[in-house]
Amino acid sequence: MKSALIAVVASALALSGCVSGSLSQGELQPSQFAATAAPRSETFAGIEGGGLIGGNLGSSLTRQQRRLGLEAEYKALENTPAGQDVTWKDASSGRSGSVRAAQPYRVGSQDCRQYIHTLEMGGASQEARGTACRNENGSWTLLS
Repeated sequence: MKSALIAVVASALALSGCVSGSLSQGELQPSQFAATAAPRSETFAGIEGGGLIGGNLGSSLTRQQRRLGLEAEYKALENTPAGQDVTWKDASSGRSGSVRAAQPYRVGSQDCRQYIHTLEMGGASQEARGTACRNENGSWTLLS
């Protein structure tokens, strides 16, 4: 039990010390696991495939709103403690959202996290769930 706790704490510390800034589009490499619903132009903010907000959840959002959502997804995956919300809001439209990542876990040589992105629009909320794994280059790939 003690060794499992140490492994979880070590994983969390390793994730929190990783890349702290957003990666540029030029630094990302295509992946066979990237979500196919998102256009390749949405591969930025450190998440390949456009993240959850790049799929059906964000289909009615502007490019700026999707960017805010992707930045929140990246921040939640990269260095936010499990269960803590990362929020975003577009001041001009009032649209907002929150991202909550679960505890990181290891699959082979990759760190992965399940997460939920909740979108608030006009008093209604929509939710999407997914899992992302961290690549060697510091980006995250949304698994479909």
